[in-house]
Amino acid sequence: MTAQIQYADVEVGTELPAASFPVTRATLVRYAGASGDFNPIHWNEKFAKEVGLPDVIAHGMFTMAEAIRVVTDWTGDPGAVVEYGVRFTKPVVVPNDDQGALIEVTAKVAVKLDDKRVRVDLTAMSAGQKVLGMSRAVVQLG
Repeated sequence: MTAQIQYADVEVGTELPAASFPVTRATLVRYAGASGDFNPIHWNEKFAKEVGLPDVIAHGMFTMAEAIRVVTDWTGDPGAVVEYGVRFTKPVVVPNDDQGALIEVTAKVAVKLDDKRVRVDLTAMSAGQKVLGMSRAVVQLG
C-alpha cells in the first residue's frame, strides 16, 4: 500500500481531520488482553488510588496508538508512518461509568521533508489536559 495523500498537495500548516476516541473500562480490559499488559492501574480502581492515581488510567501505549489513527486515517496506509514518538505528559483517567473518557486528537503538517516525507505534529487531549507531548510522526506520502 502507499499513502493516498500526495506530497505536492500538502503544505506546512495543512490540518488533518480531527478525531475523538472514546475509552471505557471495557476498552482497557480488551487492550490488556491483546497487549498482555495487566498492570492493575489499568483496571483496578482501588489499586490505582492506593498508588496515588486519581482513578484507573488508560495504557500509555493505547493512548499513543489511538492518537496516530488520525494520521493513518488521513494517509489511508498505516505503513506510511515511518517514525512516531511521544512523551507521556498526563494520564487518561477512565471513570467507571457508561461514558468513560475521551481522547481528542488534532494534527497538522509541521515540516515538509525530503523524499516526499512530512512531519506531522499531533495534539492529544483528555478532560481538557494535554496527555501526549512532543507527539510527532514522519509520514511517507505519494
